[in-house]
Amino acid sequence: MSMTHYMELLTSPLNLLMFMAIPVVLAETLAITEFYILYTSAKSGPVRAVNRAAGIVLGVYFVGVFLYLLVNAVMPITQSDAWRGWIDMIAVGAYLAGVAPLAGIALLELGVIFPRADARQKLAIHAGLISVFLVVGHVAMVFGMIDPRLGGWSETAVSTPMHMPAAGSMQHSH
Repeated sequence: MSMTHYMELLTSPLNLLMFMAIPVVLAETLAITEFYILYTSAKSGPVRAVNRAAGIVLGVYFVGVFLYLLVNAVMPITQSDAWRGWIDMIAVGAYLAGVAPLAGIALLELGVIFPRADARQKLAIHAGLISVFLVVGHVAMVFGMIDPRLGGWSETAVSTPMHMPAAGSMQHSH
């Protein structure tokens, strides 16, 4: 079966951990603690501390993921004209688009953006940013699971093997 680069990347257990499990666990921690904070109007306490820490760690971590994949996957795929059609591009692009809301959350938590916003305004911005991340993340997952041949891509169009970023030596052919 043909698969998108997004899905192929996740076939390695270490890649699954680094590019899916860690970001998703941190994002879900953010979302769950966000609900608690919204419900209780907590301005401090352990749940707020976990929320803040998860936001900073996830934002910084995902900037690293973004840069790594940009250099080690997107640029080589683009330079070798190895995209597997528009479905592949949407899957990878949506995943990488998650950097904007996640970096925004980290910058918000660090006081770099909206430093004069009150607690309620920051909470609204924070909730909006995590919502945007969840949407682009789900778009990436849905398009990542679609067979790229459904979008018109042909496996025979490109047959050059390419080394994808992996914690091991994954060889992928196009």
